[in-house]
Amino acid sequence: MVDAPVEVISTDTPDRKPEEGIGLCLSGGGYRAMVFHIGALWRLYDAGLLGNIKRISSVSGGSITAATLALKWRKLSFTPARIQDDFVPEVVVPLRALAGETIDAEAIVLGSLLPGRISDRIAAAYDEHLFKKATLQDLPDAPRFVINATNVQSGAIWRFMKPYMRDYRVGEVRAPQIPLSLAVAASSAFPPALSPVEMRLDPKSFTADSGTDLQRVPFTSKVILTDGGVYDNLGLETVWKRFTTVLVSDGGGKLRAEEEPKSDWARHSYRVLDLIDNQVRSLRKRQLIDSFKAAAADANHRKGAYWGIRTNIADYGLPSAFDCPHERTMELAETPTRLKRLNDTLQERLINWGYAVCDAALRKHVKVELAKPAHFPYPAAGI
Repeated sequence: MVDAPVEVISTDTPDRKPEEGIGLCLSGGGYRAMVFHIGALWRLYDAGLLGNIKRISSVSGGSITAATLALKWRKLSFTPARIQDDFVPEVVVPLRALAGETIDAEAIVLGSLLPGRISDRIAAAYDEHLFKKATLQDLPDAPRFVINATNVQSGAIWRFMKPYMRDYRVGEVRAPQIPLSLAVAASSAFPPALSPVEMRLDPKSFTADSGTDLQRVPFTSKVILTDGGVYDNLGLETVWKRFTTVLVSDGGGKLRAEEEPKSDWARHSYRVLDLIDNQVRSLRKRQLIDSFKAAAADANHRKGAYWGIRTNIADYGLPSAFDCPHERTMELAETPTRLKRLNDTLQERLINWGYAVCDAALRKHVKVELAKPAHFPYPAAGI
């Protein structure tokens, strides 16, 4: 039996088998991941799969994409022939407009000099560009969208959803009226610059006895959150436990080698945190792939596919895959993990790459009868 790629917690039901259905995970990685995931969603849409997904779980940059998709879900026909009529104008265009704006630098500068948190300014930017005062109650009932953050106080995942938000130790709040921009800002509060996000809550709003050991003040009155990727950079936790088929789109980065690591406490500490993050992400990925390879009788077996921004498309062994030279796609993977403006050409290349690698993963491991698409979403941009 392989090790599960997610944590088993006291409130889990270990003998409950996953239900039939598809869950999709969108990783973190700033604008790089946000735009890469557009390409993956584009391919899922025109493959006729997106409308069948039962849960979309996201962290960090992936949550920007997921929340935008959620708000526009009811406007989508999920008819591949109409992709240019609804998916592109409703989802792609606003996300690309945001990717054309730098919002982290101004938030950091003003947040450092003026009253208010940096994360509040990020939330305000998300609201202005994408969410327009929407709350978690504006999400669709189905599929279930799960926006993940990390609770700095409890060390557990904090899940934002339409029916409730919860931390298994602190408890749950039913039908939360939290602004969608705040949930996404918490999920994408990259430490140290954009973290933390602070939520002030009424302890009486928590469902009685819904937490294990921390359902008390101050845990229920002031919740301190950071990037969901600190706990789970793939957004895997709530999908892998629930469904038999798991799709993972990974736009995350990778630790670079350093010949001369800095020795001052601040930069050395930052480097060590990156080392920890890189190791946790790598372990989850390896265990996920092991669960795909496990025997069908194994309790940890899952169907599905993984694709990543750092994947070598040749590794799928699919002769009809798009021509995506690894050295070119690795250039895209080196796009910094920022909320910093991406020019139009870079955006289009990232979307094309997300589309192409998702296509290869789907046709190799999920729906082998799919035909190869005629071209990239943006043929002129290439990879």
